[in-house]
Amino acid sequence: MPPPVRTARLAGLAYLYIIVAGLFAQIGVRGQLVDYNDPASTAANILGAEMLYRIGFVAELLMTGADILVALCLYRILLVVDRHLSLAGLVFRLISAAIAGTKALFFLMPLILLNLDPETGGFAAGELERLSVLSLMLHGQAYNISLVFFGFDCLIIGWLIWKSGFLPRLIGTGILVAGLCYLVTSLMIFLTPALAASSWFMILFLPCLVAEAALTLWLLVRGINVETWKKAAGAA
Repeated sequence: MPPPVRTARLAGLAYLYIIVAGLFAQIGVRGQLVDYNDPASTAANILGAEMLYRIGFVAELLMTGADILVALCLYRILLVVDRHLSLAGLVFRLISAAIAGTKALFFLMPLILLNLDPETGGFAAGELERLSVLSLMLHGQAYNISLVFFGFDCLIIGWLIWKSGFLPRLIGTGILVAGLCYLVTSLMIFLTPALAASSWFMILFLPCLVAEAALTLWLLVRGINVETWKKAAGAA
């Protein structure tokens, strides 16, 4: 298998892990255990399914490593299209991954707080539960911040894919749309939180999931057009 195809497959495998682990941590763990309006119930759920919560934390933590791997692989593949834009995409994605790694601390914090002794820790009854929910809310806000930088990365990567010739332009267009959606939704959360809390808001994330899933499957199954990539590399 030619080196660029191996790199593409590795990027697809890491991207697949990010999608699966992200959905598991959000839907299978936080979605099942966390009620932001009921700290006491949330605390009981986390302590009652502590191993599940810890698995969700580890799965999300490893997503950061996988994201760095995807960033490096895409940089290596798209370097032949435009060296400077590819480097810019790498930087934006690494910044996003750094923030995502930091947000994992807020995911872990409830376990630390809820296993403290309130009497020896100087906390009143119920404070640890409320602090745990606050930590999870900060986790969500840190994630939204990371998506701003990830949105810029998607805009750059989408353009490079569209321009490359060795990956489908349709997927490049999809990643461009995903980048725009990430930017719009993240900024809406900060600028118009009431509007972002509406029931239709999550629909804006659907193009992101479709585009990233399409890129993941293409990298895994088809890889890249090696001859076109070699021509681009020779020209570069």
